[in-house]
Amino acid sequence: MLCEFRSRLIKGGVEQQLLDLLLELFKERGWLKARGKQRTDSTHVEAAIRTLNRLEGNGEMLRAALNAIATVAPEWLRSWVPPEWFERYSRAVDEYRLPKGIPARTKYAETIGEDGIQLLKALWETPTVSYLRQIPAVEILRLTWIHQYYVENDQIRLRAATDLPPAGTRIDSPYDGDARYGNKRSVTWIGYKVHITETCDQDEVHLITNVETTQAHISDVDQTESIHKSLASIALLPNEHIVDAGYVDATLLVTSRKQYGVAVVGPVRPNVSWQSQIPGGYDISQFKVNWNTKRVTCPMGKKSTKK
Repeated sequence: MLCEFRSRLIKGGVEQQLLDLLLELFKERGWLKARGKQRTDSTHVEAAIRTLNRLEGNGEMLRAALNAIATVAPEWLRSWVPPEWFERYSRAVDEYRLPKGIPARTKYAETIGEDGIQLLKALWETPTVSYLRQIPAVEILRLTWIHQYYVENDQIRLRAATDLPPAGTRIDSPYDGDARYGNKRSVTWIGYKVHITETCDQDEVHLITNVETTQAHISDVDQTESIHKSLASIALLPNEHIVDAGYVDATLLVTSRKQYGVAVVGPVRPNVSWQSQIPGGYDISQFKVNWNTKRVTCPMGKKSTKK
């Protein structure tokens, strides 16, 4: 029942409305007040998809696009699709059915690439079926082929691993186009990241005040201001916002206090500049900052001339 209720909330887009109603109730009963202490942390959310290797993924992207087109325009697809494609893409692409050895797999990957290009050309060169380009699985196929393949001397080639775009921009499944590869400390996953903020005043009940869900590769620090905006919109900003190093940078420490009256409390990230890694290097810790006069003194005692 809870799963069905959650599905209805998401389908109707009213999940935030439900949280807001609960927060108002908590305020009325005196359980929730602004300007206390709150804390935020994130955790990973795995997408409900099968984990695929690169070759499986490319084959499944094409298979998903073909299945989607077959549902919308079966006669058009049947009129030109090569017969061997039925055997190649009628079943899910699985590791145990793939060719063995690097040369054989590379050839198979490029065969999939050629088939995908043939399908995309047919879609873009046939005006009467231009509407099929709007199918999500077709757009995912187009983007994936840009990421995974290139053309050399009129031949489709599989990109080397070093030539792929960043993992956060690549699509890992045709069945969840928003799921992305994420890495948090020692945990890696494909899916999303959820940021949960809760009250944490001593001797008070701890209540969730805000939930932000993002793609897995998006940095925590990019969510700090968004969280403050959300809390400000419901008059629940804290005085102290306790976070880990992932949510902190110098700009946020200043702007959060100025714009929202919130003191962000958390460790700053370590200095990873090359100057801090060598003996005798002049890293930022060697410079003294006078915030009142807005001047910086270098290790040699010289003061900055511009404010």
